[in-house]
Amino acid sequence: MAHLTENPADKERFICLYPIYINSKKTLAEGRRIPADKAVENPSCAEIRDVLTAAGMNVYVENKMHPREWNRDVQFRGRVRVQVKQADGSLCQEKFTSRKDVMFYVAEMIPKLKTRTQKSGGGDTSSQQGEGGKKSKKKKK
Repeated sequence: MAHLTENPADKERFICLYPIYINSKKTLAEGRRIPADKAVENPSCAEIRDVLTAAGMNVYVENKMHPREWNRDVQFRGRVRVQVKQADGSLCQEKFTSRKDVMFYVAEMIPKLKTRTQKSGGGDTSSQQGEGGKKSKKKKK
């Protein structure tokens, strides 16, 4: 029996968010679910959780792996579950009508996190030059 419960407020019915869904380093075949230009570089479960908790969503993290995530690193582990609907079927928040909405919001907010804005001083630029082929095309536009 797939749905043990029809109640959207039950933890089983929360939507799943793997960091891989919004990882700009991944291709669609590797599990990314939003456009690369909207995605975030190597997001972590903690970041997704922080953003959604700050947005007032009901969130919890599970220690699960995305099947297409070959890297067993702790930083790539984890799955975030988010409650999108309340028990009566109404939305928890109007701006999150679908899992896509949640993904776009998270991907937009993670770069604004304090942990991100502090880190991305010098470290990021050097890593981007390594694979300059893809990145430089975007800058020309």
